[in-house]
Amino acid sequence: MEGPANTLSYFIAGYGVIFGVLAFYIGSLIVRWRNLKQDETMLAELEKKEQAE
Repeated sequence: MEGPANTLSYFIAGYGVIFGVLAFYIGSLIVRWRNLKQDETMLAELEKKEQAE
């Protein structure tokens, strides 16, 4: 009688994929947040210029 199948490599690969996708998603959120802050700053400057005129 054989023991259970050795699936440790699939287990590690699965967690690697999950954490890779999670890291990519978090990186994407950080880039989007920075772009949002730049847009907010630009809009605030445009509003100041518009009010000064």
